[in-house]
Amino acid sequence: MANRKIGAQTVRLENRPYIIGRGNIGGKKESEGPLADSFDQLLDDDMFGEKSWEKAECKMLEAAMEKAMNRAQLKKEDIDIMLCGDLINQIMTSSFAARDLHIPFLGLYGACSTMTESLVIGSMLVDGGFARSILAGASSHFCTAERQFRMPVEHGNQRPTSAQWTATAAGAVVVSQWPHGIAKGMTVVRIAEATIGKVIDAGIRDANQMGAAMAPAAVDTLLNHLQDTGRDIDYYDLVVTGDLGYIGKEIMADLLADAGLDKKKIFSHYDDCGTMLYSKDQDVHGGGSGCGCSASVFAGRLLKDMERGKYKRLLLMSTGALLSTISPLQGESIPGIAHAVSLEVE
Repeated sequence: MANRKIGAQTVRLENRPYIIGRGNIGGKKESEGPLADSFDQLLDDDMFGEKSWEKAECKMLEAAMEKAMNRAQLKKEDIDIMLCGDLINQIMTSSFAARDLHIPFLGLYGACSTMTESLVIGSMLVDGGFARSILAGASSHFCTAERQFRMPVEHGNQRPTSAQWTATAAGAVVVSQWPHGIAKGMTVVRIAEATIGKVIDAGIRDANQMGAAMAPAAVDTLLNHLQDTGRDIDYYDLVVTGDLGYIGKEIMADLLADAGLDKKKIFSHYDDCGTMLYSKDQDVHGGGSGCGCSASVFAGRLLKDMERGKYKRLLLMSTGALLSTISPLQGESIPGIAHAVSLEVE
């Protein structure tokens, strides 16, 4: 068997698994943003007909996964493993969704990097022949995250300008050994490589500076991916981070330039899901964040653009801030993590 490991942190997927289904759900805020037309379903009420925000988030994740399986023309019995995570304590949303869907489950927590973490592990399982089809996803909800990490929404506390808006959204994709359900002549998206990131701690202690905390990890993962593969950033039509937001995106670009990458190539080939999901006049301050941010943008706008031929090569790097509800209160810094998957159109 050929050695799939290339360089220090990257694996090349010999069989290049297919993405054969996608689904995403967005909340009311997302319905007012520039990517509204890329969602399968948008909510008029973020409660989604449920009695709690937590139940609403679980319902959103299940709905996104059902849509992904429907597009793949697969039933839940055809899915070997479900990999997903969220921000609620003990990944409650994902665990309850797995209970309802009754699919073998691997729960993951990488904070807002969870969507790509799911894709990294899932694509390796499929590539290695340990699963035929897997379901990867992630979700978040503004109100569940606010209640857990900051203040109850009812407080109406003022948010600093650096604070980011947790997306009320969910996204899911089906990754498979074969292009089941994809008609002949249709665009096929395949996963070519996966780069596992390292935890990088820049010493940021302000929980309202998530972009600054995560940007160094994203830079480290991208530079290692490019070194491992022997590529320049312009090999990709688009390199997109998960949820650095406006501040983190600027820091990322500056750090990449300091590392020697061409500034023109950075600005023409790099973007961030947290700056794409909302417009600045929506009062989201620092931009979007949350597990559902990159999950919904990837399962919606980005994959649609690949299917339409806008992008032939894309590098997705979801980013996560690895803090808990108590670590900032104990004076701990906020480490960051970023994982990457390389996607190509066949």
